[in-house]
Amino acid sequence: MEWLISLAPVLTPLSGLAGVLGGAWMVYRQTNRKTDAETETAEATTFVTSVQTVTQGFTQLLEQQRATTAQTLERVATLENRVERLEEEQRQWRRWKAAAVEYIHQLRALVAKLYERPAPAPPREIAEDLADDAT
Repeated sequence: MEWLISLAPVLTPLSGLAGVLGGAWMVYRQTNRKTDAETETAEATTFVTSVQTVTQGFTQLLEQQRATTAQTLERVATLENRVERLEEEQRQWRRWKAAAVEYIHQLRALVAKLYERPAPAPPREIAEDLADDAT
């Protein structure tokens, strides 16, 4: 046991040195972990911010696309309504024209019967329409 006590002057500085080195290593390790954690947190924050920015961009694009689609559908509906209205007007004009042509034929037949001579020739503007329906 005496030999151990005689080594005390040598072992004490070595133990102190081991303690200081161990403490320094622990501080270094703690600093590295803290730095690594801060780096990971900064990277995660950057990643989250990037994802949020991309998500907002896509959301805005989607909203713009929806608005454009809604506007296009509204325009298509308006055009369909106009086409339907024009088609109905055309049908009305065709019915009116057919009725007018029939009426003119009846009037011409009545005039020919009353005056016992052929009815006068129709005006040039409607002669073609009357000729088409007579055949």
